[in-house]
Amino acid sequence: MVGDPTRLRLKYGLNPQQRTAVAEPSDGGPLPLSVLSGTPSVVNLLDALQGWQLVREASRALGLPAAASMKHVSPAGVAVAGEVDPVARATFRLGAQPSGPASAYARARDCDPRSSYGDLVALSHPVDRDTASLLARVVSDGVIAPDFEPGVLEVLARKKRGTFLVLRVDPAYEPPARQVRDVFGVRITQDADPLVIGPGTLAEGTEGGPPPTVRQLRDAVLGLITVRYTQSNSVACVHDGRTIGIGAGQQSRVDCVRLAGEKADRWRLRRHPLLARARFPGTLSIQDRVNSVLRLIEGEPGTLSDACRPDPGPPGTPLDPAEKAAWLAGHTPCTLVSDAYLPFRDNVDVAAAHGVRCIVEGGGSARGREVAAACEEHSITLVRTGLRLFCH
Repeated sequence: MVGDPTRLRLKYGLNPQQRTAVAEPSDGGPLPLSVLSGTPSVVNLLDALQGWQLVREASRALGLPAAASMKHVSPAGVAVAGEVDPVARATFRLGAQPSGPASAYARARDCDPRSSYGDLVALSHPVDRDTASLLARVVSDGVIAPDFEPGVLEVLARKKRGTFLVLRVDPAYEPPARQVRDVFGVRITQDADPLVIGPGTLAEGTEGGPPPTVRQLRDAVLGLITVRYTQSNSVACVHDGRTIGIGAGQQSRVDCVRLAGEKADRWRLRRHPLLARARFPGTLSIQDRVNSVLRLIEGEPGTLSDACRPDPGPPGTPLDPAEKAAWLAGHTPCTLVSDAYLPFRDNVDVAAAHGVRCIVEGGGSARGREVAAACEEHSITLVRTGLRLFCH
């Protein structure tokens, strides 16, 4: 119902055939957000609320603007503000180093740019012109942020023929101390999770390998906050303040590790010199460029223009296994964070094959000694938090 701060009529439910859907505050007060443009569906709203919690917590913990690219209530990528490397700048047609919020979103979307297609963007800080300009160039369904600088709404209003979803959230809002959920006519009530994640969460947890570096500790905090808002089972590979691979919603934890590791490798291979200097037909969209490079990484022909790949092979030739292996042998190291304990050493063996040099997990597995021994064999730092951070 337009204009009613306590009731929001949604486009539809989880699916279009669920025609009636309404959002109302659970505590009887006003809603913590307002719609400035577009009409949200249930999935849009779930992505927005989940993403806002994630970026607000990450920004508070690390003292930097944070961004998340949300898809189906899990992040495809998460990052804090920082340097946008040449590959990401070329991918998203960025010029000079963008503003903090724009750099956070560029880094977040660059984590897994194929999965981020049609995302819901969550930003911890107000959307400025740099961020709005980036949003205007990529395929996205909407954005949630605490505010929007003058002139930004006009830029976003032109997106998706005026249907781009723009949500302003109250940054001071705190949810009730109890969470309520209805499933098949059964109402479940539980305490909200009071845990505050920060550097102190990891202060006493090192159990093996060399002590974690300052960068690994920062990445561990970002990883813990990321998996806290990712559908379980989940793991995140984090490097330099950004996720480079997320494995979400797998029934087997080692499958999560494998999925996150494969995504991290694709992120690294996009930086291979033969692909980093790729040139494309001028009419090719950003997403088509992303997909073309990923096809080359995965062994399928791509759509590149002349002189992209002069040696070896003609333009559009996939990277061969030897090229990929040689490049990945000099892994960009990363920290792997799990939302619960690793039950078997195979998780460590898979992680080591994908450049993981620090593992952060809950601990408490019946085979915890085997996990620790595997970390020692691979010279991986092991940090045990004593936490479980399931999200369902």
